Amino acid sequence: MIEAVADAAFEPVAAAVREGRIPGATLGVVSADGSSAVRTAGFAQKVPEERSLTAEHWFDLASLTKVIATTNFILRLADEGRIDLDRPLTDAIPDLRQYDVTGAAERTLTFRDCLGHRTFLPAVEPIYTYGDDPERLRAFVLQREWRHGPPVYSDINFILLGIAVERLTDGPFGRLPLPPGLCWGPPPGPAVATEFCQWRGRVMCGEVHDENCFAMGGQTGHAGLFGTIAGVLGFARGLLDGSGASPTMLQAIRTRIHANRTAGWEIAFPGWSGGDHCSASTIGPTGFTGTGLWIDFDRGLAWTLLTNRVHPSRHADSGIFALRPATGNALIVAWDRAR
Repeated sequence: MIEAVADAAFEPVAAAVREGRIPGATLGVVSADGSSAVRTAGFAQKVPEERSLTAEHWFDLASLTKVIATTNFILRLADEGRIDLDRPLTDAIPDLRQYDVTGAAERTLTFRDCLGHRTFLPAVEPIYTYGDDPERLRAFVLQREWRHGPPVYSDINFILLGIAVERLTDGPFGRLPLPPGLCWGPPPGPAVATEFCQWRGRVMCGEVHDENCFAMGGQTGHAGLFGTIAGVLGFARGLLDGSGASPTMLQAIRTRIHANRTAGWEIAFPGWSGGDHCSASTIGPTGFTGTGLWIDFDRGLAWTLLTNRVHPSRHADSGIFALRPATGNALIVAWDRAR
């Protein structure tokens, strides 16, 4: 059954590749009982040379790092009683805005605020333009008086959470265990190319696309993770069957914190990236490089669409914002019919 579901869901993806809107794509589907299917089409790289995409290629997962790594690490620390999600980040980062300990709004932000993007912090900042020393840039993030605004999806939230994890575990992210098929770059196998970076003067392949993550050492709370289709599906199955997270952790990622956000994840709403046919219990993030992961707990079904839509440039209309929900809709319709 799952093979037929993957075939139906892959139709809009294959069309996008044929039409040249995206160079390549891999779709993976997995159910709670462990049944899975993978479909691949197109190229891992087109510039400066063509390389065909296979199921063994490693993708720059971009913001999927936020849920697969950072959220998972934070919730495990909470599960172990080492942090309270409703306590301030200063429990882990006492030197946050240390020159204004009585008036700095950053010092009142909680772990849950940052997980749910319920803060005043900006979406993004060109941190990489302030230097190239990873530790100095971390100090910059901690001591900067950030401009205030309405709550938005913010990389800064997760950069701070990443620093908190490093403080609490006495080392960089790279020291923390990851399941097979997931790693910090460079990956151990063939990698999918992303963008020709004007700042670095080359096509990114096997090194992190995100400029801020790159400048901060390649392992941060908001980006830096690489994965194969098998690695992402394995992570998703662990959430579906409960083997990869405790009941408390699962409750946190399924419980709304703010707007359409749970702890780290986005939760289904009309017009979102997962499509309009998934259940209200579906969660899923997307990544700038063209990645995405969705988990429908009511159906016991998860799918991931991994593309290199920014290759060779982000400044083109890849159609990814329509392709993601079209894939999800096709997948759910096929699944429900087969059931």
